[in-house]
Amino acid sequence: MHSAVFLIEFGAIILGLGLLGRLAGRFRFSPIPLYLLAGLAFGTGGLLPMGASEEFVAIGAEIGVILLLLMLGLEYTATDLVSNLRTQYPAGLVDFTLNAVPGAVAALLMGWGPVAAVVLAGVTWISSSGVIAKVMGDLGRLGNRETPVVLSVLVLEDLAMAVYLPIVTALLAGVGLAAGSLTLAIALGVAGAVLFVAVRYGRLISRFVSSDDPEKLLLVVLGLTLLVAGIAQQLQVSAAVGAFLVGIALSGEVAEGTHTLLSPLRDLFAAVFFVFFGLHTDPASIPPVLLPALALALVTAGTKIATGYWAAKRAGVGINGRWRAGGTLVARGEFSIVIAGLAVTAGIEPALGPLATAYVLILVVIGPLTARYTEPMAAWFRERRAVSTPLLAAVPAPAKSPESAAEPAPDQDPAGRP
Repeated sequence: MHSAVFLIEFGAIILGLGLLGRLAGRFRFSPIPLYLLAGLAFGTGGLLPMGASEEFVAIGAEIGVILLLLMLGLEYTATDLVSNLRTQYPAGLVDFTLNAVPGAVAALLMGWGPVAAVVLAGVTWISSSGVIAKVMGDLGRLGNRETPVVLSVLVLEDLAMAVYLPIVTALLAGVGLAAGSLTLAIALGVAGAVLFVAVRYGRLISRFVSSDDPEKLLLVVLGLTLLVAGIAQQLQVSAAVGAFLVGIALSGEVAEGTHTLLSPLRDLFAAVFFVFFGLHTDPASIPPVLLPALALALVTAGTKIATGYWAAKRAGVGINGRWRAGGTLVARGEFSIVIAGLAVTAGIEPALGPLATAYVLILVVIGPLTARYTEPMAAWFRERRAVSTPLLAAVPAPAKSPESAAEPAPDQDPAGRP
């Protein structure tokens, strides 16, 4: 009976996602906001809570994020990654300054203390790699010139998580300096080792994975990705970073074949991820913190747009690409929820969890819209400004009347002498 209920629930979820995807496609916008709202409707405190399929949906959501980052990694080579990281690290510093500081300041203004300030800084700092990867794919922008800049910022954020998460964990647990330093050293070592292997031995990995049989290629790539992601997460490094680096390590025909085979799986599990996010959000917890969450969301949406614009301008991208890069980076998601969840589990601040949930939900709905419409809106404002400026320049000066022409200037006497 339990398995029958599971099949009914999960089948209803997949069917509903398909119908929502069709609706979004008809109006030509990203289906992510609809997936999230569907999760809210059928999750904790929603219209019709689902229980039997919850555990499977949770696992599917994790696989969805991993596949999204794997497919992103397949778009670029290890050389591209290292080159972008070398040239774009100042953008990472700007990103941290503009987006982490508002969260820390907000926590301090609400009287939550320094530890909560560090936590909320992370919530507002990190963009959602999963949402952004999905949006760029939906909008057909993976080949755009600004896309490497966006990916560089995302990778820098994900790698920064290898430093940030152990620090936050140590602060929340109140452990000593030695234990916290050891955890941090392990995380950095693992991230560095995976990156080194991906860059140095990428061709050997591609040869090992390569197969003319699609079934064998699918099984080996998927198994390797999940294995590396799991090991990375077990060692306090983001599973998303591990999956991304596996994608970077694969190249040539292997990358092309993998992309073709895994695209349908990515789309399926990515949709499950967004639904899972909504399923675990209680709508009743949002109204009390809606106003501060909305204010913080508006401020940090603007700072993310500024970050992307600056990074793309520094990379020599045209003005339209700069606005697209900024709008694409707005969405927050999985990392923000993980960070807030650590604080809630530690009992730091009861209101932090609902605030983070409302904040992320606002930006994960707004994010696909800013990705699509920031550049057209900026172009519209430029056109209006260009039209209004010539009109103002063309307005003639008012003609003087004969009487006024005969009047002496203020600095002259009636005889006309200065």
